[in-house]
Amino acid sequence: MADTADKTDETTDERTGAAFYPLHRPGQEVDPSPSFPAIEKDVLAYWKENDTFQASIDNRNEPCDEFVFYDGPPFANGLPHYGHLLTGYVKDAVGRFQTQKGRRVERRFGWDTHGLPAELEAQRLLGIDDVTEITRPGGIGIEAFNAECRSSVLRYTKEWEDYVTRQARWVDFAGDYKTLDPTYMESVIWAFKSLYDKGLAYQGYRVLPYCWHDRTPLSNHELKMDDDIYQDRQDNTVTVGLRLEEPLRAGAERPELVLIWTTTPWTLPSNLAIAVGPDIEYAVVHVDEELDSPVAGQDVVIAVDLVGAYARELGEDPAVLARCKGSDLVGARYAPIFDYFDDEAHRAEGAAPGPNAWTIIAGDFVTTSDGTGLVHLAPAFGEDDMIACTEAGIGTVVPVDEGGVLTEEVRDYAGMQVFEANKPIVADLRDSTGPLARRDAARRAVLVRQASYVHSYPHCWRCRKPLIYKAVSSWFVRVSAIRDRMVELNQDIDWYPGHIKDGIFGKWLAGARDWSISRNRFWGAPIPVWRSDDPRYPREDVYGSFAELERDFGVKVTDLHRPFIDTLVRPNPDDPTGRSMMRRIPDVLDCWFESGSMPFAQVHYPFENVEWFESHNPGDFIVEYIGQTRGWFYTLHVLATALFDRPAFTSCVSHGILLGNDGAKMSKSLRNYPDVSMVFDRDGADAMRWFLLSAPVMRGGNLVVTDKAIRDTVRQVVLPLWNTWYFFALYAGQVGETGYVTDGVDLDDASLFAKRGGLHVMDRYVLARTKDLAETVAAQMDGYDITGACATIRDFLDVLTNWYLRTSRQRFTDGETAAFDTLATVLRVLTEVMAPLAPLVSEEIWRGLTGGRSVHLTDWPVLPVHVANAELVSAMDEARAAVSAALSLRKAEKLRVRQPLRSLTVATADPAGLAPFRELVAEEVNVKEVRVLDAESAGYEARADLSLNPRAFSPEVRKLTSKLFAAVKAGQWELTEDGDVRFDDVLLDGAPVVLEAEDSTFTLTTRIEVDDDSLAATMLPSGAFVVLDTALDDALEAEGWARDLVRLVQDERKAAGLHVGDRIRLELRVPEDKGAWTGAHLDLIKREVGCVDASVIAAPGAKEPIATVEKVVEMATETTVETGEA
Repeated sequence: MADTADKTDETTDERTGAAFYPLHRPGQEVDPSPSFPAIEKDVLAYWKENDTFQASIDNRNEPCDEFVFYDGPPFANGLPHYGHLLTGYVKDAVGRFQTQKGRRVERRFGWDTHGLPAELEAQRLLGIDDVTEITRPGGIGIEAFNAECRSSVLRYTKEWEDYVTRQARWVDFAGDYKTLDPTYMESVIWAFKSLYDKGLAYQGYRVLPYCWHDRTPLSNHELKMDDDIYQDRQDNTVTVGLRLEEPLRAGAERPELVLIWTTTPWTLPSNLAIAVGPDIEYAVVHVDEELDSPVAGQDVVIAVDLVGAYARELGEDPAVLARCKGSDLVGARYAPIFDYFDDEAHRAEGAAPGPNAWTIIAGDFVTTSDGTGLVHLAPAFGEDDMIACTEAGIGTVVPVDEGGVLTEEVRDYAGMQVFEANKPIVADLRDSTGPLARRDAARRAVLVRQASYVHSYPHCWRCRKPLIYKAVSSWFVRVSAIRDRMVELNQDIDWYPGHIKDGIFGKWLAGARDWSISRNRFWGAPIPVWRSDDPRYPREDVYGSFAELERDFGVKVTDLHRPFIDTLVRPNPDDPTGRSMMRRIPDVLDCWFESGSMPFAQVHYPFENVEWFESHNPGDFIVEYIGQTRGWFYTLHVLATALFDRPAFTSCVSHGILLGNDGAKMSKSLRNYPDVSMVFDRDGADAMRWFLLSAPVMRGGNLVVTDKAIRDTVRQVVLPLWNTWYFFALYAGQVGETGYVTDGVDLDDASLFAKRGGLHVMDRYVLARTKDLAETVAAQMDGYDITGACATIRDFLDVLTNWYLRTSRQRFTDGETAAFDTLATVLRVLTEVMAPLAPLVSEEIWRGLTGGRSVHLTDWPVLPVHVANAELVSAMDEARAAVSAALSLRKAEKLRVRQPLRSLTVATADPAGLAPFRELVAEEVNVKEVRVLDAESAGYEARADLSLNPRAFSPEVRKLTSKLFAAVKAGQWELTEDGDVRFDDVLLDGAPVVLEAEDSTFTLTTRIEVDDDSLAATMLPSGAFVVLDTALDDALEAEGWARDLVRLVQDERKAAGLHVGDRIRLELRVPEDKGAWTGAHLDLIKREVGCVDASVIAAPGAKEPIATVEKVVEMATETTVETGEA
């Protein structure tokens, strides 16, 4: 921050005068070096004592425009982390802003209490690894297990409340909702029954991602939420030759081997078919008898494009006996690898796999990107496999149990976990042992190749075990039936960033599949389906309320959890014998179904609050990280479309992911991120909030969290704001004999903003900029561009501290009340604008400035139209830019600012607008003269320099790199109207090469040609330019020396603890050759440092100047002198 608003001035030891800031702390001072965490805790205590949050809601009583915010429920069986912190800050900032805009914003907290996260924590606490320990005879039982889930799931609610409160996020904990509440669960089963009645909920049998450790399927969307769900895994791949039943070629001695490839050898005992691409070209290749290969002397079938990939096994240039399309292979039969299902019973019509098994079939999913071009199909363990085999009339066999263990159906490997079975299966294939030894050698499968393979493989997002794909019975939401409508309704949602609408979310919707919503677990909302236990008398009942259950089962229903809900049994009304019973299916609902029900279930709709829900849905706003495009955002959208034919929300912010300081995912074990509590205690919650909200992560990118970046926020934002407040309070206390307290400028008085007779031009400028600030930030916050709002405020802080205060400093030291009125108004508006983004420090400053109850009870600031002054702002901003450019030239030329220079020339398109500020520019740049010229007639020539960035070139353009550099050197390029660069003499496919600016393929810089070494020039963003005369003469150097002495004396005053108004006597001891320079400018030195008397000693041999200051204290009877030396 500039000298004007930092703490370089001396402060009083004791106060004088009657009126002092801060107004909300009578008798206290504004601390120049505050502890922001201490201030924050004080503000938080004040909010709690005064119930400020509730007051902000009550402040917007009905009737008023309500802003509906849906808070996604977190789990409370774990402590909050950075992701919750960021999302919470966004929720809070938006809620506070909308409140200031006059809207009532209820912020009800919610808890996700069901599902695998809760069950896994309960298992950990109970020491259970295998879920069969819950259900098997002598096990703990569902009742005891669910009791542990219930007690553990809300274990950290107090820690959550402390954490959320400390981050200064306002939420209603007292009125929270929980997904385990009976009212919430009743709304959930109502939703299921509604879908069932519409034909949108059904039971199906299909292949799903399956967690064998947790013994439950997952939804496909759960595999797409986070990048780390897919992790690199090393597996064995095998290529196996399977013998055809009949030769493909007429006259062949024996049938060929068809080569299949798989990364999951454990699925080979379940192989029931082979898929080929109908349009892919295949070859019958003869392998030389002399080749060292498992298939030497054999004829094998493989895709033509992949023959070369098997040179070691087939030979470098094997004889191609025949070629054919995949469609020509369809219908060919082959010998099964194993004998497990190869018998009359399994081949029989109606059996599984049935008479069509072990046949080559067509598959449009077959490619030649890897493998052999012939795909091994095990329909129980692959989604495409099952679809293709079902269409071909091939049944499914599932020799793997719920725990991922091979069953007795494959007796040689029974009891092995599937991944453990890979090695023995491959060994038997290689050595023709075990079950392979039972196969006829002439028909036996051959292991052609075994290799290690590292591939990206899905893992369970909760227990982190590798998943398998497995055919299971599951209940589904028929998403395919409403998919087109979901795509249409997505167009009614405003997404931030905007590309998500038709990008990651839109594309996911377009390809959405039916959603598996049942889980073979214990702790969750039950699937409310009861079935007859006798298939001779089939009946299925679905319930959607307590009343329906109580009507049919005759008992009071107060809890829908297992095992109580499983005890509800009644005779089957459709069974005339009266023996069969209606029993509930054991599955529970996916917890994502419950969280997707949140908008209506939180208010027990449709059993209560019908009018409230209909008027509060869709919600106005939700926010979570980008992975929720496949999670909560998606499930909300599915259920809202299916149940209500409308979106669940109208605006959604989807932020990026926070990474550790090493760029990797945050890890507790690696400790690669700053501890949140430590940051709160060291820098404060506002610093953390601003750091996160101002970062690219708000626009969908990822953000590396480092200590330095958080501390930079304090230095660049929080401190400049506070130091401006301190500056105001300090000097307001020095006005006259009583100090000065102000309500600010009367903004309604238009005469104050007249060009003549009104406020000082700097005041009119900063107030016009303040009006722009309030309007710009309001528009950005309305558009959820929170990062843009932060950037706008930071730019304004720079204007305020490094321009307005710096150029107006003397007016404050002189006690000019209009300057204080202006700064008070600016600070008031600034803190009201910053309140959503830095709520704690804004509260402290606003209350100290106004004495009011809370900045968070104010309306968003709206300044009158006459405060605006676009002409003045444009001219003053040009002056600022000219000063900034000139100071940069000084720095480049190593000329300190205290050294006066002769002249600065500013060439601009509006010289008349800038001319009134020549004196101001001259003072800021420290030049004797400022000339303002029309840019077109200034006599200087601008030259554009083009630099190429070949790394950003496309592969085609990269081949022309040398020609492009030659063209640049020769000046043979042209800037287009779009800002791109065209090379007419460098052609690509007969057309000139055009490098587009947005691709970062080049950098264009413009410089001003000057023919004098003493001149330095640079361009301004507006197209104007400045030329600085850097030549020094004796007189200029003498004045520069005097300015250095002024700084020396000021430093000594500060070191001596002198007050800004203290008068001094001064002795300057300077090198002999500087005596004349010092004497010539002694009056200037005295005037600048508050000196009543000064002497100069030109000391022979002295190399550096020394200043001795004597504080003059005038009393009634004597004068005292205190001495300090530098």
